[in-house]
Amino acid sequence: MKVIHKIDPNLLRRSVNVTVVGAGGTGSALLPRLMQLHHALIALGHPGGLDVCVYDGDTVSEANIGRQGFFPSDVGQYKATVLVNRLNMCWGTQWEAYPQRINKSDRIRTDIIIGCVDTRKARAAILGCVANAHVYYLDCGNGQNSGQVVIGEIGGPSTMKRCDRLPSVADLFPEAVNPDLDATDDAPSCSVAEALEKQSLVVNMAMATAAFNLLWTLFREGGLNYSGQFINLKTGMTAPIRMDTAVWERLGYKAPVPKQRVRRKVLKVAEVGTAPEGAGPTEAAVTNEDAVPAPEEMALAA
Repeated sequence: MKVIHKIDPNLLRRSVNVTVVGAGGTGSALLPRLMQLHHALIALGHPGGLDVCVYDGDTVSEANIGRQGFFPSDVGQYKATVLVNRLNMCWGTQWEAYPQRINKSDRIRTDIIIGCVDTRKARAAILGCVANAHVYYLDCGNGQNSGQVVIGEIGGPSTMKRCDRLPSVADLFPEAVNPDLDATDDAPSCSVAEALEKQSLVVNMAMATAAFNLLWTLFREGGLNYSGQFINLKTGMTAPIRMDTAVWERLGYKAPVPKQRVRRKVLKVAEVGTAPEGAGPTEAAVTNEDAVPAPEEMALAA
């Protein structure tokens, strides 16, 4: 079944609260793009644009210079604080930085939460800390030369039980949020050269651009026609995650089956002469014209 997703209308009536978790490779590349999106929305008449807060407990190291969005003078300072202060100073905003990690026990109220993290434990913490009934969860993940971005919806029971809910990274790739699968040796790189042996110089920017485009499309077009994207820089290939329950099921997520409602149409008895005593309206069941058809088979793009 093809799914048509429209933006939550509340996000077009007020400032949008955005929480970014992670200010490293992808996070430092995405934050300037979010500032662009904020000012574009204001120029297009949005009532408040984006109100962003950033969480990251790490400090800038020598290995981050040149590969992430930091300068030599930033070494030793908290990543979140450096980036947010710089953007606020340049653009006159009042975004906030929290130089700390998030935990499952935290309670964060936000409209959009963006994960730019590199561990499954951190993704699990994001899923556990959301306190709203409805939140967009945009996850960015990558390896050495490839990665994916996935936007989904998480929150309370009313959100999670919807048959047209956008599945999150946890629905499509459960292994991505299993802390037991995190590598045992997660030591940081000691130099830029060593860091570049582990990851392409371009991969974080590619993930940030794909995430930026999803958000821009959501606000500018009022909806989405794909919910994520796979990117491989080594082969030059990309593949969308199509808005189709059959595609989602092949990736491991089975959407709830919608209940088919039945409309009842009142058929009045035709009056011929004098109607029999006690005659009245009768009812006939009519199949709902909006009943969902059987899912169409669709294959992921190569």
